[in-house]
Amino acid sequence: MTLDEIDTTAASAFEGYVVRKDLAQQFKGAYPVPTYVGEFLIGRYCATTDPEEIEEGLQVVRRLLSDRTVRAGEEELFKSRARERMTVKLIDLVKARLDAKSNSYVAELPSLGLRDVRIDDAVVRDNERMLTGGFYAEVDLFYDAAIAEENNGKPFAVGSLRPIQLSTRDSLSRLAEGRSRFTTEQWKHLLLRSVGFEPAQLTEREQDVLLLRMVPFVQRNFNMVELGPRGTGKSHLFQQVSPYAHLISGGKATVARMFVNNATGQRGLVAQYDVVCFDEVSGVSFDQKDGVNIMKGYMESGEFSRGRESIRADGSIMLVGNFDVDVAHQQRIGHLLSPLPPEMRDDTAFMDRIHAYLPGWDVPKLNPTYFTQHFGLVSDFLSECWSRLRDQSRLASIQGRVNYSDALSGRDLSAVNKTVDGLLKLLYPDAEAAISDEDLEWAVRIALECRRRVKEQQRRIGAAEFRNTQFGYRLGEGVEQFVSTPELASPDSIGLDPLPPGQVWAISEGGGDVGPGLYRIEAADTPGSGARGLLNQAAPATLRESFKVAEQNLIAQARQLVGDRDPREHNLTAQVRALDAAKTGAGLGLPILLALASAMLQRSIRGGLIAVGNLSLGGGVETILNAAQLAEHAMEKGATALLLPVSARRQLLDVSDEVATKVSFIFYSDAQDALVKALDE
Repeated sequence: MTLDEIDTTAASAFEGYVVRKDLAQQFKGAYPVPTYVGEFLIGRYCATTDPEEIEEGLQVVRRLLSDRTVRAGEEELFKSRARERMTVKLIDLVKARLDAKSNSYVAELPSLGLRDVRIDDAVVRDNERMLTGGFYAEVDLFYDAAIAEENNGKPFAVGSLRPIQLSTRDSLSRLAEGRSRFTTEQWKHLLLRSVGFEPAQLTEREQDVLLLRMVPFVQRNFNMVELGPRGTGKSHLFQQVSPYAHLISGGKATVARMFVNNATGQRGLVAQYDVVCFDEVSGVSFDQKDGVNIMKGYMESGEFSRGRESIRADGSIMLVGNFDVDVAHQQRIGHLLSPLPPEMRDDTAFMDRIHAYLPGWDVPKLNPTYFTQHFGLVSDFLSECWSRLRDQSRLASIQGRVNYSDALSGRDLSAVNKTVDGLLKLLYPDAEAAISDEDLEWAVRIALECRRRVKEQQRRIGAAEFRNTQFGYRLGEGVEQFVSTPELASPDSIGLDPLPPGQVWAISEGGGDVGPGLYRIEAADTPGSGARGLLNQAAPATLRESFKVAEQNLIAQARQLVGDRDPREHNLTAQVRALDAAKTGAGLGLPILLALASAMLQRSIRGGLIAVGNLSLGGGVETILNAAQLAEHAMEKGATALLLPVSARRQLLDVSDEVATKVSFIFYSDAQDALVKALDE
């Protein structure tokens, strides 16, 4: 392995808290303990870059894991060793509970099947985590033959106990201090390496999705769904990396285990763990009919009622499942939450409680090339820091810096804020660190996309209350930006979102042997001396004429169109892209004018709209002769509105019923009227 800049910085900033992740991979699945247990031992015995010392340390780790972990079928062998030698050392998950009958604590060692192991009160007080789900530890297990002969005697006892954890009370401050030595990009890469991935093998999009997987660990009561193909490592993070997460395999759960046991008062998984992950979500079921309703109530408020009392918990809910079909095909025949169980898949109220829908199809199927061979933070240290970050928030430090569009409901805002908060805590573990606009916008765009994906599925089910899904934001005094979900729109498809300022969809009339053609016009405005021109190489004469007409009308009607802005003091350029066979660009004067004015005003054209029409040099609106054909073409392209001259109104009486129900006709009398009606409100 060749050390890079991130490795050397990490080794210096987190001395004793980093480990080579490829070494940890050697032990994955080889022994009956999670990955973070092997990492802990590697961190203890292989904290060096010297190959010989590393190999010696690996031999020690292999010997410890081989001698001290209990494989299936070896339970009685370890018990026998304890009896013969009076003591045995092992690595196991240690849990404890209070035995009210004897007024003492008893420990549980699952790998040996022992539930009544004596343990000193002082050991339990010093390690309270064993009362809330337990933790892995190196244990000296004693056996007392005399006690074994007593009636109901408990011959096994925990002697010394050494938790398998590097984390300490100052772990988060150490993390924050070390973070200051990395750029944001380097820090993202270190986080990905810390959970086993090599960012150099991943696209930026894939890195963002993998970082989003980490949000439930740092955010209380965060509900997320991830559906995607098999083999993308969906459950790895929740099973192998953090002791604060619990994976429910197969989706089977009982109300008592998940929430609270009414018989004993024992709190359930959501109160014991930071994250509860349901694997194979299509099989999620409870032993009681009201189980899903209890979970739905908990996902909304973080509370659940069993018996007389209302209980609060802050465990996040993660629903993970396989998505076997093509995303585009699934959107044509149904919606993207269809793999959920029947009680959830069409319940819009349940969907509303999902804060983010992570697109698992954007994660590649994993193979050894995606696993890192570089240094990463020891999983135990990182997961402890993540757990402590749950007590903090970054929302106060970004107050007033982001304004969201009116399309977001109260639940949408809450969901987006939770996701933004979580992403920023991952990037900025120091609560006092200044958050850059670039990183804030990165978090906002991911949060809006993942919440909008939920809203789009609600809209597909047909609920009228979810019609408005045009999620947007504005940073400070900047221009409003709209966020789409990639599976819904491409640069060459007409969506419902308003286009960025300066962009317009247009249809030309065609003529002769050429039918109507769809175009996308993109204009840019920069301060300058009034230079204007087309960026198209070898533009047809008809297209150059359309641009000339638009340019002259903009100058002549500047006061009515763009107010006190003078086109002679702006450099205006435009590019016209033909998306059909028709490429002449004839008769696009009005759409090009709309694009230029939109760029100067820095205001967006409304979503789903196509503009039609040409202008004369004197400002008149030319008549179009095939309005019904243009309307048919607009419907085929997915438009919801067609902006065209009022003189074409009578021609549209003959359009088909399908066109009339799918496309709204907006008529204009002149260029100013067209601009007012085209701009997004």
